[in-house]
Amino acid sequence: MRITHFGHSCVLLETGTARLLVDPGCWSHGFEDLRDLDAVLVTHKHADHLDVDRLAALLAANPHAELITDPASAVDLAGHDARVLHAGEDAEVAGAAIAAVGGSHASIHPEVEVPPNVGYVIDHGAFYHPGDSLHVPEQRVDVLGLPTGAPWLKLSEAVDFFRAVAPRAAVPIHEMTLSRAGIDISLARFDGLAPDGAKLVVLPLADTTEV
Repeated sequence: MRITHFGHSCVLLETGTARLLVDPGCWSHGFEDLRDLDAVLVTHKHADHLDVDRLAALLAANPHAELITDPASAVDLAGHDARVLHAGEDAEVAGAAIAAVGGSHASIHPEVEVPPNVGYVIDHGAFYHPGDSLHVPEQRVDVLGLPTGAPWLKLSEAVDFFRAVAPRAAVPIHEMTLSRAGIDISLARFDGLAPDGAKLVVLPLADTTEV
């Protein structure tokens, strides 16, 4: 699996058969120049995961890319031909298997309404992007996109999620709500408290890494 991190939750996955971009949001940069995408996947409608204006330009530059979203994001993207996946549903794009899991956004506060959130398990567990959730999928996961900082997340919860999924490798994502010092603290804890046999792989921004 080749992975490129464009900041926050936006990652490009190159599976060997497909080029899949997940969560092109407002705090991510560089994805606008991508071409030859097979699909764009959106976990939920929050702006840090879905920049509607830049997504429109991206889709125009990638006319053959399929747009796959959660139910609420599809409403915001009514002008686009989006394929909606609910939790428990599957899709296949350019030979890559996509399984939608979870369905619920993590709680921010009991008085704050949150939208649906669909995590994506790619190629039967080769990669898992949870979006804004700590849902543990039933599939064995090889590489995990590990949320690092968020209004809905405590460090202890992220560590417990890392351990529950128990991947071969974890790549930190969803880091832009933290300062540089906060990111470094989280990364050190992830490294020190990783489940047995798992490694932490910090992806350089906009560089493609084989994980």
